[in-house]
Amino acid sequence: MLEVHQFPCLSDNYGFLVHDPVSEETACIDTPDADRYLREAAERGWQITQIWNTHWHPDHAGGNEAIKQATGCTVVAPAGDAAKIACVDREVKHGECVELGDWDAFVIDVGGHTMGHIAYDIPKARVAFVGDALFALGCGRMFEGTPRQFWESLKRLRALPGETVLYCAHEYTASNARFALHADPDNAELREYAAEVERRRAAGLPTVPMVLHREIATNPFLRADKREIQKRWDGNDPVATFAALRAAKDAFR
Repeated sequence: MLEVHQFPCLSDNYGFLVHDPVSEETACIDTPDADRYLREAAERGWQITQIWNTHWHPDHAGGNEAIKQATGCTVVAPAGDAAKIACVDREVKHGECVELGDWDAFVIDVGGHTMGHIAYDIPKARVAFVGDALFALGCGRMFEGTPRQFWESLKRLRALPGETVLYCAHEYTASNARFALHADPDNAELREYAAEVERRRAAGLPTVPMVLHREIATNPFLRADKREIQKRWDGNDPVATFAALRAAKDAFR
């Protein structure tokens, strides 16, 4: 079985090491903290052979150079962001495939947070690494893209099998839950999810990863085409509703 090791780093990032015990290959999903990644891999006796970047932001690609220098690994990065990412060996686009041993990871265009943002879906393992495109009960800020682009990106993620386990890059869920309850207050499943998030955070436990089918039912950004959300947010179509939700979340306190 594919092994995923998750660990906190920086102020609120999660780091991920993905290990194939058969080939003994290990991939870093992004590189927010090079020293922490190298230490976590060494403690497990894993040799880092690849880096899979999701986008160019420094808290996702800032450790590339140090990790590559220490390990000689191959750096895979989104073609649309590659000019801003250090040490890229291979640029990938939507629909292409990268491999870790016999495990295939398919690249999904999830631009919006940055123009070139990608996710990595490993269908055989039923896991996907989504960076800052989608969070538990939220989505990334729209720094570079457009509402239409970002909505189309979220629909691509929403179309994955419902049992897919999603690994996002930050522990933002408590804040996202507060906004989600504001955005969709009549959603009983959301209220249950938000209460669970509160309990987990009070106990010092992570809320990542999350399962896609639960996000489809509760994450307002994935529900921008639902009539009850559109009615509440004065949107006459999913793109307008998504834009209204994203602007409201940016200003939410």
